[in-house]
Amino acid sequence: MRRMKRQDIEPFFATLQAANPHPVTELEYTSVFELLTAVLLSAQATDVGVNKATRQLFPVANTPQALLDLGLERLEEYIKTIGLYRTKARNLLQTCRILVEQHGGQVPRTREALEALPGVGRKTANVVLNVAFGQPTMAVDTHIFRVGNRTGLAPGKTPLEVEKKLLQRVPEAYRVDAHHWLILLGRYVCQARKPRCWECNVVTYCKYTPKTPAP
Repeated sequence: MRRMKRQDIEPFFATLQAANPHPVTELEYTSVFELLTAVLLSAQATDVGVNKATRQLFPVANTPQALLDLGLERLEEYIKTIGLYRTKARNLLQTCRILVEQHGGQVPRTREALEALPGVGRKTANVVLNVAFGQPTMAVDTHIFRVGNRTGLAPGKTPLEVEKKLLQRVPEAYRVDAHHWLILLGRYVCQARKPRCWECNVVTYCKYTPKTPAP
């Protein structure tokens, strides 16, 4: 796979920014804790599916203590439509206990503290650091991994490798919003089975060949 030319990276992101100046996550939340909960639940699940469950859960319990008071069985009932819900419910309650006992019920603002929470890996921590606290992190999910490799923007064999290359190659002015643009590009245009090259507004800069023709 050829790497995207360095001189193409700035117009690549400028084009994405012009099309979507203020990108946001598609997960629904109204607090940092709700965001953490939603991201924890979203592993191997769709944002649509998570939102459907949290619309029922959050009006009932949307703080660490409220979820602890809810208990495991009732929490499982609310999220049972989400894949791996039993494991996620246990991790979420353990996370709530740590937040209450060690962080005064607040979501910590450091990667180390976030990754110490059950069920919170590097990707989840990066989402919280970026979306909630405005840090220029790259949460590399399957979409970003695919886009980074397919376009030649940040080719790598592992999510961590792609993440590090993105942090090196994405211009600073675009870094805070970059992961949103790349996720949306991968989710709706640069799809896994058949990239919709004919709909892509950054196709000029992409190194993927051959480009997929319109059906």
